[in-house]
Amino acid sequence: MVIVRMKPVRAAAAEAFREIFGREATALARAPGRVEFIGNHTDYNGGSVLGAAIDRHVTVAAARSEQRRLRLFTKDGPAVLELPSDQATRVTGSDAWANYPLGVWRALADFQLPRPEGFDLYVSANLPSGAGLSSSAALELAVALVLLKIAGRDRIDPATLAQVGRHAENHYVGVPCGILDQGTIAHARAGQLVRIDCQGPVFSLVPFPEQAALWVFNTREKHALVDGLYAERHRECQQAAQLLGVNWLCDLRPAERPVWEAQLPALLARRVRHVVDENDRVRRVSDALGAGNLAETGRILVESHRSSQHNFENSTPALDALVDQLANERGVYGARLTGGGFGGAVVALAAPEFTRQAAQRIGERHAQVHGLQPEILELHAADGAALLELG
Repeated sequence: MVIVRMKPVRAAAAEAFREIFGREATALARAPGRVEFIGNHTDYNGGSVLGAAIDRHVTVAAARSEQRRLRLFTKDGPAVLELPSDQATRVTGSDAWANYPLGVWRALADFQLPRPEGFDLYVSANLPSGAGLSSSAALELAVALVLLKIAGRDRIDPATLAQVGRHAENHYVGVPCGILDQGTIAHARAGQLVRIDCQGPVFSLVPFPEQAALWVFNTREKHALVDGLYAERHRECQQAAQLLGVNWLCDLRPAERPVWEAQLPALLARRVRHVVDENDRVRRVSDALGAGNLAETGRILVESHRSSQHNFENSTPALDALVDQLANERGVYGARLTGGGFGGAVVALAAPEFTRQAAQRIGERHAQVHGLQPEILELHAADGAALLELG
């Protein structure tokens, strides 16, 4: 695992840890959020995805405790959460955020990796939560790195790190996510997209064009996957696979549509149509980026959103309206919802001529109709999760 130098982040997190817990942190890690560039709900269906780590992060500081207790605090949180280590299960209410680090702590044992039996842990972030930028996976991977570090292990391969985070979210938080979020954040490199062929999983890098930028418009709509809509789509996909007698929906091909649609109820047929076509869109976008064809890449992004809107039905009117505006804006190649959907954010691929002023104008128009001013982020493809140096 690469250890990087980031003095401002290091100093702020270490100072906050000292103020809260009255002692020095001995491990510090940073993990980026991620943008799902394309590959919506294909990961847990055995398909491919393209993601980019972004230059917004979760930072975690920690120190081992000789007492068998876990103390956790998040920046701007109301109070330190303290639990005996033998009672560190699920928590509710305002402390529910802690289920992610607690899940990672439990997942380390499931993977037979070292973990401390007691620790103090502090979390801060400049990554908006609930925006479809995978703040939860960033938190999971940063926590895994610091807990391993204070347990005596400062290296872990990215594939295992991703699996630990996914296991925590699947089994201890309750979101049946695939490997996209954790895999992207663990393997990312600046200036690259991460392609994941999820049945392996196999990870590879796809160059992100220097002449393009990623813009994210966070609608500020509720985006809480644990509430059940994500799980409902997951169940629908599983049901369709059982009816068709396949292990993975992404083993199906678009050309076979008349055959498998005839075997499914109309709703499930729409869900499968989205998944199968979306998997093919990942291939088409990879080819278009390889050829430097940003216009074609943008067209496929919009096509992806329309499928989410009408076939998978995980979009919202606010997300649809933003895509409509962006798709018709000069300097924007294309846009789509990013992440699980049901709220959250839109990602746009844009040329340098698309400016902050143009983005702000779109945000103001959106607010006039939908009541909420989007949070607008201009982002760059960043490095993945890493320990930070202390001292």
